[in-house]
Amino acid sequence: MARSRLNSPDAPRGLLVWLLAAGLLPLPSCAIPWTSKSPRKASRVGLGRALDGRVAVVYCRDYEINLAGFERLHSFDVHKYGRIYRELVATRAIRPGDVFVPPEVTRKQVLRVHTREFLASLGDSAVVGRYLEQPKIGKMPSKLSDAAVVSAFRRATGGTVLAARLAMRCGVGITLAGGYHHAKPGAGEGFCIYNDIAIAIRELQAAGEIRRALVVDLDVHQGNGTAECFAGDDSVYTFSMHEGDIYPVPKATSDRDIELPAGTGDEAYLRALGEALPAVFAAARAQLVVLQAGCDTLAGDPLARLAMTPAGIVRRDAMVIDECVRRHVPVVVTLGGGYSRDAWAVQYASIRRTLEVHGRVPPARK
Repeated sequence: MARSRLNSPDAPRGLLVWLLAAGLLPLPSCAIPWTSKSPRKASRVGLGRALDGRVAVVYCRDYEINLAGFERLHSFDVHKYGRIYRELVATRAIRPGDVFVPPEVTRKQVLRVHTREFLASLGDSAVVGRYLEQPKIGKMPSKLSDAAVVSAFRRATGGTVLAARLAMRCGVGITLAGGYHHAKPGAGEGFCIYNDIAIAIRELQAAGEIRRALVVDLDVHQGNGTAECFAGDDSVYTFSMHEGDIYPVPKATSDRDIELPAGTGDEAYLRALGEALPAVFAAARAQLVVLQAGCDTLAGDPLARLAMTPAGIVRRDAMVIDECVRRHVPVVVTLGGGYSRDAWAVQYASIRRTLEVHGRVPPARK
């Protein structure tokens, strides 16, 4: 059955958000209820199709913050999600009807990880602006910051939850967002509001779908929030491989941390990862793996100093995903960070490779 345009993953956002951002509509500065009464008309939830029955892709346009261009002032390119999706469609790796469109995460699901006090604090635009390192957001009325900013994180977090459930069904779940690994139970941080990784794991544990999980965090910045979310919990093994001399400072303590020096390139990085993975899998005994596949390990990233190539990052992700498939352990892929101009293209190439190898998508035409 053909899907309506509003039910497609790339459905347009509501005009009201643009009018509000431009100051053309009045809006009271009051706290708002949890969700779904925002002035934006959100994309509908939609069912997709797992490629070859083995790889499911989750995405919708509501993943992206859109403030009439002001979001471009931040170093993180929130529009990379849409760029990756459109390139996958343009190169015929996927069709719009293949893509699963997620609902927003629910309050109940968020409370499996975050505190009630933290959720209440998101009604203050200044707090949201601090978490996202964008003071201009703090000057917005709270309804606008929720509709245009926080709701995007709710939808992206819902995408990670859905991708986790799809991975349990078909083997590999890829969400074209997520990886908000700096968010802690009581606070956001580092452009992260909700810790989608922790929420997805807790939701599947609560539903009895899994008992044990493994987080493989390969973003250049340590997954400090995820480590804190699962501190003292033997059911979730946290592994972070990151540059040692950059944010966050101080670091949290994962079950296993590997700190790399500035300048580490493909050969040294992949050797360290290859040596660590067997022991990590053995210790975790996981029924689900969540891969935080941040590509800010790329040479020239403005917020880090590692020196990987695009091909090296594709090989890095493949090492983890292929090992999960070999071991018959479901794996969820989240995109994490990446602040260079070409970050989206590197992650597109990695996802494309996964679709070709595990979803039997024909290779891209040269």
